[in-house]
Amino acid sequence: MDEIKRLIPHRPPFLFVDKILEVTEDGAKASLSVSGDMPFFKGHYPGNPIMPGVLLSESVFQTGAIYLSKQVIGADELNNDAVTPVLSRIRDARFKRMVKPGDELVISVFMVDKVGHFFNLRGEVSNGDKTVMTVSFALALVK
Repeated sequence: MDEIKRLIPHRPPFLFVDKILEVTEDGAKASLSVSGDMPFFKGHYPGNPIMPGVLLSESVFQTGAIYLSKQVIGADELNNDAVTPVLSRIRDARFKRMVKPGDELVISVFMVDKVGHFFNLRGEVSNGDKTVMTVSFALALVK
């Protein structure tokens, strides 16, 4: 968790990545253990807790920010300027399965291309061998 906090500015209760599994030249994988104690479950929905799709998407965006922090910012490509990866576009989000307390998620992001300081990525969340959601998105590096 300390490494995640060093790489991205997100903090609980708005941190939706537990562990970095790998970061490669082409992408990254992280995980999230979905606990019934997560605060949003109190209202989404009482008696039938389901993780909101927007928070699943956020886990992908945070994994993308981890990827950029390790591969781009860490590579001195930006001359050591203080920058933060910020979401700039969401495309084609598809939600395929519900996520419930006790689920163990793997969040994967893949670099598609780079245009200036904008990075187009695609992401996927899986629970075991089942795809939960997919999304294409862009992150911008902001000073």
